[in-house]
Amino acid sequence: MAVKRDKRGLGRGLSALMADIEPTPIKTGDNTPAPDRSGMKVPIEMIRPNPHQPRRNFSEEALGELAVSIQKRGVIQPLVLRPDPGGNGRYQIVAGERRWRAAQKARLHEVPAIIRDFNDTEVLEVAIIENIQRTDLNPLEEAAGYRQLMDRFGHTQEKLAEAMGKSRSYIANLMRLLNLPDAVQAMVKEGHLSASHARALITADDPLTMAKQVISKTLSVRDVEAMIKPRRGGSVGGAGRRKDADTLALESDLSTVLEAEVFIDHDASSGGGKLSIKYKSLAKLDDIVRILNRG
Repeated sequence: MAVKRDKRGLGRGLSALMADIEPTPIKTGDNTPAPDRSGMKVPIEMIRPNPHQPRRNFSEEALGELAVSIQKRGVIQPLVLRPDPGGNGRYQIVAGERRWRAAQKARLHEVPAIIRDFNDTEVLEVAIIENIQRTDLNPLEEAAGYRQLMDRFGHTQEKLAEAMGKSRSYIANLMRLLNLPDAVQAMVKEGHLSASHARALITADDPLTMAKQVISKTLSVRDVEAMIKPRRGGSVGGAGRRKDADTLALESDLSTVLEAEVFIDHDASSGGGKLSIKYKSLAKLDDIVRILNRG
């Protein structure tokens, strides 16, 4: 069956998770429509988890709480399933393994489900998106999820922002955390360092040493920004304003894309500012204009 790509660039994964896609007509051997499988009850024992599910750990305490809720109210959001690739008339979980496990604890015999004919690539895509939408993710886990979607499926930050209902700057700032040393990332994962502190450390000469100071001295984000050594002459904006870590990182990103020095003078109080691009020749200017037109 041909795969129809979602107009937002994320396949059918996100739509399927939100259960808002139109039923896909399934043809039988005599070319007549098969029964609608967009909403049905499936026996618990006919469902098996996806062996390639990125999420491997499920909190027993959280499952117990969800099981209690399911006993009272049932499974409110249907699971998304696909026919088991191994045949045998069973189904494989695309999204909703946590609900399936909790339903077993609640001793349910069947669960509501939406059946879709996803291929292996779409199954992985949906699984990653579902993990990103979890409320208990730390910032680095969320950033890693976005990185997976970009690396595996070629999605851009703009497409991710549109599909996930986030701003492009939100995703860009999160993903910058992945550039920090592993030891600093571990501090964020363990909750010793906030994402805001970590983002401020991105432009530091020695992020690990400064991270240890942040924790030992209980420094604020503003303290960290004031301590970071300016990276270059453009680190201070108009009227002596010191640039924050996000502005410096954005300057670096734009400089890399345009292959030229970029300076941003942003006034947080007014929300406006000035963007300057430095070029050394008319040929370089032509290159910059060509890159901007292409973008």
